[in-house]
Amino acid sequence: MTFEFADRVKRLPPYLFAEIEKMIKEKKTQGVDLISLSIGDPDLPPPPFIIDELKKEVADLKNHNYSFSQGEPDFRQAVANWYKNRFHVDLEQDQVVALLGSKEGIANIARAFVNSGDRVLVPDPSYPVYANGSTILNDGIPVSMPLLEENGFKPDLEATDPEKVKMMFLNYPNNPTSATVDEAFLKQVVEFAEDNNIILCYDNAYSEISFDGYKAPSILEIPDAMNVAVEFHSCSKTFNMTGWRIGFAVGHGDIVSGLGQVKTNIDSGLFQAIQEAGTEALNHLDTPLPETIQIYERRRDVMVKGLREIGWEVDRPKATFYLWIQIPRGYTSARFAALLLVALPLIANRYPAYIDVRRPDLRGLQQLADRLRDDAPPGTRLATFDPTLAVESGLPLVHGLEMGQFSYWPRLDDEKAARLRVLNGPLLRDAFESPDGPLLVALTDFDLYLLGVSSSVSGPADVDR
Repeated sequence: MTFEFADRVKRLPPYLFAEIEKMIKEKKTQGVDLISLSIGDPDLPPPPFIIDELKKEVADLKNHNYSFSQGEPDFRQAVANWYKNRFHVDLEQDQVVALLGSKEGIANIARAFVNSGDRVLVPDPSYPVYANGSTILNDGIPVSMPLLEENGFKPDLEATDPEKVKMMFLNYPNNPTSATVDEAFLKQVVEFAEDNNIILCYDNAYSEISFDGYKAPSILEIPDAMNVAVEFHSCSKTFNMTGWRIGFAVGHGDIVSGLGQVKTNIDSGLFQAIQEAGTEALNHLDTPLPETIQIYERRRDVMVKGLREIGWEVDRPKATFYLWIQIPRGYTSARFAALLLVALPLIANRYPAYIDVRRPDLRGLQQLADRLRDDAPPGTRLATFDPTLAVESGLPLVHGLEMGQFSYWPRLDDEKAARLRVLNGPLLRDAFESPDGPLLVALTDFDLYLLGVSSSVSGPADVDR
């Protein structure tokens, strides 16, 4: 017996993080030692005293009953006190609701306000839950607001059509671009929301991950923001408590109340012991946590320095633990991430070569080709062509076909990009049709190196486009 999904579920695109998690799991079962640069999940532990507090509260039997759907009074007061100390924003308890992680609140806020056909403004790129879990699953229509580099990764409000828009999501410091904004821009956002009667949902999960003296603002610091805005926050990034699933939403009383009404009908509140531990964290820890920031700052500096040294243009972010960099032409970010997951373990573990994309290291490529020659399946031949001619003509000019030599094809664009997949073993085979059959390829330092052609396969690979 089969059952049909609801139309709203059918409209959902694949959840990117779930797809990447699946690929990571497959690689780990193959024994590949991966450093995950995918989901923003802190690898640092919570401060020890928070863990000790949780242990104590778990042992208290009064904490094992149902809790209030909107949150325990002590926790909500701790949130209000933290906002006063951190952002100089005054909140009453009825302007605070506890969440099972901010993701839950973001997904449920549209249930309270979005009707079928209502438009919801969603930054692009952004956290997928804004468009999918919140908008599509509530029969809303997500409307993209492009975040472009030339505009500082801010939406162009003047170019945004507010007709039939019920809600707008924004997130700064931004996931994934790491962009930050000043109060002048936030004032424009508040004015736009007020002028068009739009609920402003501001995701401030990364406010406490900032560097070089920068302190991220709250939208609620902006005059009149309390008339239109709800802000989502979380203990996940602030205190390294992602698995605990504890967050909160604050702001306009009616918006918070609407979210609370939804929660009353679908959950029975956050585990009280976790709320007690969260209360202690908010009441007794200064944020951002200095030790956490120092570690993230060192990592940021290492990554920025290393990427710049191999020729990538990378800004040094003032906040978040993300780097937003351009990928090779011809790839979407999802396709490129998937390619890295497949190709880089192959290169790092089997075919070590270190190539500067600005000045290809021909000796390194030759070493790579030599290793491929030793491991390649029977019948494999390695092709060469003149990179200069290829760049000038835009075509792969294949010569040679001598074993142990290499080919180089820089900067693939959309028309000439090879579509890749894994075929029968560790080698990647190109779906681009060549006179000698599909090409075997490898990726090193983010350019593609064509390492040969296989006579054992006829015709281009059958790749889902």
